[in-house]
Amino acid sequence: MRFLSFEGLDGAGKSTLIASLKAELERRSISVRVTREPGGTPLAEEIRSLILRNSESHLETPEPFTEVLLYEASRAQHVAKVIRPALALGEWVLCDRYSESTVAFQCFARGLQRSEVDRLNRFAEQGVRPELVVLLDLSVDASRRRQNRRVEESSASSRDRIEEEADDFHERVRQGFLSQSKEEPDRWLVLDAEQSVEELIRLTMAELGRRGWLKAKA
Repeated sequence: MRFLSFEGLDGAGKSTLIASLKAELERRSISVRVTREPGGTPLAEEIRSLILRNSESHLETPEPFTEVLLYEASRAQHVAKVIRPALALGEWVLCDRYSESTVAFQCFARGLQRSEVDRLNRFAEQGVRPELVVLLDLSVDASRRRQNRRVEESSASSRDRIEEEADDFHERVRQGFLSQSKEEPDRWLVLDAEQSVEELIRLTMAELGRRGWLKAKA
C-alpha cells in the first residue's frame, strides 16, 4: 500500500490526474481508494459544507482559528474511518488535499503560526502521512481562467468561500506549497500543471517507478 496526496490551486487538475493515475494503477492490478479533504466520510463532508459555504448563504462563517480546527476535525475522522483502514487492507490511497493544504492556506495565506498548525496536523493525522505529495503548480491567473471556464461549462452559479478569496490570498497559498516542497524535496513531486494530462501521468508514473513502488508489467 502507498499513500499519495495531491496539492495545488483550484483548477490545477488534481481530480483529473487522480482519475488517470487510478486507472493506470488498476491496470496493474493495484487496488486504489480515492478520497478528498476536507471530506471523505459523511461526517467530514458535513464539516466541509460548514467550511466552504460562501457569502451567498448569509450564514456565519468561521474565523481562521475556528477554520483550522474544523479542517483538523474533518481530517481526524477521515484518517480513522477511511485512510488508515484502506492502507491496512493493502490499498493505495490517493487523496485530493491533505495536511499540506492546511499549512498553505492557514499558515501562509491566513497567517496562523506554523508551529501550532504543524502540531494540530500531527495530532489529526494519527501518524498517517503521505509518502509522496504531488504538487500541480499553476499560476493564480491560470487558476482563475480554469475556474471561470468550469463555472461556464457547468450548472454551478457561484464559487465556494475559499475560491472567493482575493488573488493575493491564492498567491500566498501557491508560495506556501512551493515553500513546503523545498523543505522536504524527497517527499514532494512538483509538476507544471500547464502540461497535458498525458505528460503529467507519464511523469507521475515515472516517479513511482523511480521509487521502486511499481512492479514491471508482465
